[in-house]
Amino acid sequence: MAALWTLSLLLSACLLWPTCLALTPPAELPQPHNLPPSLGLNSSDVSLSVDLPMALRVFSVDYHHVQAPFEIVLWIMLASLAKLGFHWSGRVPAVVPESCLLIMVGLLVGGVIYGVRHSAPPTLSADAFFLFLLPPIVLDAGYFLPGRLFFENLGTILWYAVLGTLWNVLGIGLSLYGVCLLAQSSLGDVSLLHCLLFGSLIAAVDPVAVLSVFQEMHVNEQLHILVFGESLLNDAVTVVLYKLFESFLRLPSVSGLDVLLGGCRVVVVGLGGLFVGLFFGLVAALTSRFTSRAQVIAPLFVFLYSYLSYLTSEMLHLSGIMAIVTCAVTMKQYVEANVSERSNTSIQYFLKMWSSVSETLIFIFLGVSTIQDVHMWSWPFVCSTLLLCLIWRATGVLLLTAVVNKLRRNTVTFRDQFIIAYGGLRGAICFSLVFLIDDFPKKRLFITTTIVVILFTVFVQGMTIKPLVELLDVKRKKRALPTVSEEIHSRLIDHLLAGIEDVVGYWGQHYWKDKFEQFNKKYLRRFLIREDHQARSSILRVYQELERREQRGDEEAPPLVDPRSHSRPLLPEEMDSIRRILSRNLQNFNNKQTPAYSRHTLHQDATTDRTRKPLYRHQSLGERYTYITQVEDAEFNGCRRVRAGLSRSHTVCAISPRPVLQDSSVPAASAQTGGPVDPQSSAAREEQISPQHQQPVGRAPKKQLSFVLESEKQQ
Repeated sequence: MAALWTLSLLLSACLLWPTCLALTPPAELPQPHNLPPSLGLNSSDVSLSVDLPMALRVFSVDYHHVQAPFEIVLWIMLASLAKLGFHWSGRVPAVVPESCLLIMVGLLVGGVIYGVRHSAPPTLSADAFFLFLLPPIVLDAGYFLPGRLFFENLGTILWYAVLGTLWNVLGIGLSLYGVCLLAQSSLGDVSLLHCLLFGSLIAAVDPVAVLSVFQEMHVNEQLHILVFGESLLNDAVTVVLYKLFESFLRLPSVSGLDVLLGGCRVVVVGLGGLFVGLFFGLVAALTSRFTSRAQVIAPLFVFLYSYLSYLTSEMLHLSGIMAIVTCAVTMKQYVEANVSERSNTSIQYFLKMWSSVSETLIFIFLGVSTIQDVHMWSWPFVCSTLLLCLIWRATGVLLLTAVVNKLRRNTVTFRDQFIIAYGGLRGAICFSLVFLIDDFPKKRLFITTTIVVILFTVFVQGMTIKPLVELLDVKRKKRALPTVSEEIHSRLIDHLLAGIEDVVGYWGQHYWKDKFEQFNKKYLRRFLIREDHQARSSILRVYQELERREQRGDEEAPPLVDPRSHSRPLLPEEMDSIRRILSRNLQNFNNKQTPAYSRHTLHQDATTDRTRKPLYRHQSLGERYTYITQVEDAEFNGCRRVRAGLSRSHTVCAISPRPVLQDSSVPAASAQTGGPVDPQSSAAREEQISPQHQQPVGRAPKKQLSFVLESEKQQ
């Protein structure tokens, strides 16, 4: 771990060295001009080398030729080493979330750069965040989205994402405007639209921060999908509202018609992104149908079409997040069926790697960008914003859940409501949006307040939410993959409920789900999936899906054993002790003789001799006979006796009633009066009869045996 942190410091020094060289250009070189900007970094200007006549050099350095990609690679390497060191840091991951530690590394690197350069370190631009870092994270979340859970809870998720976001935006914005009116001396120049604009960006729950915390806790599926789905769609709503209020600020005056058109614009932006993502998802599925002879490039279409849907939506001023999520969900089931298992594995690992690198860079730059010269502090505004974010989110979750629980079969418990309200973490989306605000006197105050809210939610709420989950005993995630039997039974229940809804005339979610499955099977799968890859049986498709889930690993099935626990090798003395215990138990098991019983003697008496031999059944063939095995302990004159050393297995003829023949070896008086029978004579009689059990059914010994049993029953 120390070596990893040493490498991280060396990389930060490498990042610092070229920028420091850029501050003091050599005197003999001209000043820079037409410098191409680095990708996503607002770095200071650097000098460019000019072709001058000079002597031939054996060794030369041309850093400016590779400056942009070199710095990007160094930043990625720094972030990756910091993440690697975090996971090798012993018990730290169990206490501190990964996002908190990455922000701390960013704060350290930003402080070092600021201390050496005496100027602001390079910051993460909004364009770099929205165009390059956010799409991989959303694509990974959408492609591996648990479809069944998401669509079963879609109404609740939309309820939280749309109405909950509006509740938070309007509540925080109007409350902050009231605070500004009370503090006229310092906040008098903040208008209502500025407060609503700030409320729209500060209400954005970041899916990056939520995913990084909730995946480590393994909460139950319902709670996880509600929080994750709400944070994912919440971003689309907040970005749309942010752009709407930004457009209102640029207008000379806002009328009622503008508000009505703004509401229509919100609907158009959301639905437009949905249809754009649906179109590109179907095109990607159709393209993957023809990749049988070029499986190498099959995974490339997943990334290209999804990213193209995002860029197209941003170009048309639609919701890019909605577009890329819809595209990923649409193409997943068809692309997975068309491409090979190796291609599916490549898609899985590349998406995970890409999203992990983007997430790590975002948190690193959050810490680096905190070290700025643009901060402005106001105790009333900062403290009020922090308090209002907690209050309005908690009240919104409680009120909305009280309404939605009346319509849900599985109600959201109070513990889950508390975790949903407490899990509203803010992150890079708020930070990137606040820098896009047009310049006005209190923009620096908005930036400072946003940074404080992000650091509070990530550090305080992110570090305490895991102990709260354990304290409240919130239901955890199932730690085993569903079996084929469970999947088949769940689908059987779905069909049954769909049939019930159809019979009673209620068009519920099961009815529409069944209609979509029929349409999908009849048209979409035939058109989008190759014929040789279409499963003939739905059970086979279920089995293939479970195989893919098992290959994906710990996403759906976290390990039963904690990977942090280290087991020591057993000593030779311990191995010998275990071997002796197993040998002794196995020997005792082999020597153990369990008494035999039948359906007539289920309850064995405690005084029964446990040393009797095991029961061996004799079977005889016959079409009209019923075979009953009986082992009875005779009871003579109220005294219970045990026939020691013998377990009988008799086959009794069950034909039509016949006259019972008496055995000459049995006294007639005993048979008629039911008096006591000598046990020695009974044992001798059994010894004489038992060798005849191998004879065919229907002979005289069998009739004698039937007589003996009937006699014992009468006694």
